[in-house]
Amino acid sequence: MARAAGKAKTRKAVAKRFKVTGTGKVLRRKQGKRHILQKKNRKRKRNLGKVTLVSKADLRNVKESLPFS
Repeated sequence: MARAAGKAKTRKAVAKRFKVTGTGKVLRRKQGKRHILQKKNRKRKRNLGKVTLVSKADLRNVKESLPFS
């Protein structure tokens, strides 16, 4: 689908969820640390709290939603 002509706008929902580093990499939070935490061990929960890079497959969509970063 072609992109609409005119001024590109930042998708605010995407801007709140992702951060672009100085080198152009995109960081995201890991999913799975909101609820049902009793059955997950400490190490797993600790690692779910860290940030990670967006996968290569999703990178294009995220960057299109953040035109000014």
